[in-house]
Amino acid sequence: MNETVPSARVALSWPREKLLMGLSPREYLSTLVTPFNFVAGLILLVGLPVIAYRFAFGLGAATNLTQVNPWGLWIGLDVLSGVALAAGGYVLACTVHIFGLKQYYPVLRPAILTGLLGYFFVVIGLMVDLGRPWRIPYPVIYSYGVTSVMFLVAWHVFLYLTVQFVEFCPAVLEWLGWSQVRRWALKLTIAATAFGVILSTLHQSALGALFLMAPTKLHPLWYSPFLPIFFFISSIIAGLSMVIVESMLSHKIFHDQVGPGEDVDLDAITLGLGKAASVVLFTYFFLKLLGVADGGHWHLLTTSLGHWFLVEMLVFVLLPTFLFAHGVREGSATFVRGTAVLTVVGIVVNRLNVSLVAFNWNAAERYIPSWMEIVTSITIIAIGLLTFRWVVNRMPVLREYREDQGVREFTGERRAR
Repeated sequence: MNETVPSARVALSWPREKLLMGLSPREYLSTLVTPFNFVAGLILLVGLPVIAYRFAFGLGAATNLTQVNPWGLWIGLDVLSGVALAAGGYVLACTVHIFGLKQYYPVLRPAILTGLLGYFFVVIGLMVDLGRPWRIPYPVIYSYGVTSVMFLVAWHVFLYLTVQFVEFCPAVLEWLGWSQVRRWALKLTIAATAFGVILSTLHQSALGALFLMAPTKLHPLWYSPFLPIFFFISSIIAGLSMVIVESMLSHKIFHDQVGPGEDVDLDAITLGLGKAASVVLFTYFFLKLLGVADGGHWHLLTTSLGHWFLVEMLVFVLLPTFLFAHGVREGSATFVRGTAVLTVVGIVVNRLNVSLVAFNWNAAERYIPSWMEIVTSITIIAIGLLTFRWVVNRMPVLREYREDQGVREFTGERRAR
């Protein structure tokens, strides 16, 4: 009888240690009473029933989508913007594992986690928009529309989600304490990174290629044969900027996850990423001008939509180019972080412009999202943030590492939040 008690305690220790962070259930529940959780709870309280309502009664009851405007906020924000802002995973993985810039390793795992969750919730948003979630596997196992751009995107997202899970697996295995399996997972890192970069190049550009099929529906200032290139290059900008923003927020919100002996110069990392973002933004700006020149659409810049195009180009592309360069030259990481926030907003503006503002620009019937569409998008974003926090608080994403034969291993101790 006495011999079984320790076994029971050991059996109960795993969920308490791994899931409750060493706290008792009552202690853990008390830590959940925070302003953030209160706001998130209100969002879920409203948003989850709205999502259920959409599936129960269809798009017509929950959205303002029509046959004229079949794509709305969920595609523009949850899918197009979400995929772009999740690009930090492939950008940083390529930087560290392929280009060998190891000084950016401290922000690699958060970037991969952001990318993994970003793509996962892009799929969730897509399921909400399309309905019939049980048919999500069809492009992979049943219907092979090899001439369809959507088929290409579906396969790439499926494969890249798998790649990002493989890339993040070492953190999961360290959390579980499966060191032997972790060694095997690390051996797949380079191959997974190379494959992930190829997939990202293809599917980021394929999202732009979707709009090549609608030359009469997309405004000429945004339509260009170079759209796939524009989407790919802007995803690099989005990835660099999002890593800067995410690292800034993570090290403030989860500061107790970083050990006191952690030797991470986050300011230097931020300045390096800002320098790269400035160069890529400068390239992107002139490629966009080349697109306008190629179509001979200079005269359209004097129209109302032309003025909005100039706002996008000057405020959200050219201005951040110089602001990044100024911040790097002055050595001001704070200035670079503020510019990164502006750039992230600019990426979202661009994707919404292409998918909503400039799409069906000459149609008499204009699309305005319903309150249910807005609430649904906010709910998906809130669930993504909650998931990110849950993972970071438990797994070695920001915690201490040590060099061991070229591999940084987790050595920090878990801290309850």
